[in-house]
Amino acid sequence: MSRVPRTQGPPCLDAQSNSRSDGAAGDLERIVDSIGLKVFSLRKRMGLSLQQLGERSDVSAAAIHKIEQGGMVPTITTLLKIAGALGRPVSYFVEEDVGQDDVATLTPAGEDRPVYTSHKGIVLNSISGPYGRFLLAGARATVEPGATSGRKPMQHPGEELVHVTSGMLEFTVTGQSYQVGAGSTLHFRGDQPHTWRNPGTTEAHAVWMALRPQ
Repeated sequence: MSRVPRTQGPPCLDAQSNSRSDGAAGDLERIVDSIGLKVFSLRKRMGLSLQQLGERSDVSAAAIHKIEQGGMVPTITTLLKIAGALGRPVSYFVEEDVGQDDVATLTPAGEDRPVYTSHKGIVLNSISGPYGRFLLAGARATVEPGATSGRKPMQHPGEELVHVTSGMLEFTVTGQSYQVGAGSTLHFRGDQPHTWRNPGTTEAHAVWMALRPQ
């Protein structure tokens, strides 16, 4: 699956490191990575396109897109503009989420968060805890008819597990095609070349899980 690991953030730091400096670096990386996700989530919640947010904030749509992808860290001036346009203080974007438990995270009904993905025709909503605390990332996926991951197969560390709740998804893993219908589940290694698409004429809905390597 395209971007569920990105949902949670960049690859984790060495989990075996116990030094204070490594811990601080991990905290900083999580905060920086969460900025883009928070901007994306708020923009979607407010029903704003990249262009509309760009006009409101006087920041180019291209720059906002890069920030949301995690490809650019905004300057304080840029973040002030975006925060103002979204009606939030800067602290909302740079402080870690409060109330999060290190051991367990509850996502109440209706409070799952939009997840960034570069693929067209698929909407992801996170149902898993924050990056850095868990190895497993999960999302509810809505895939439009004809949507596809593209011609070029994807490969990445970890594993994926997809449980289709309605509709049909077709996966190709190392050249083998799998038709995954409602009630069926596909589990595969992410380091094997794989693609996905919705071959049907109706939306497909699935619970999509990705396991990062430790």
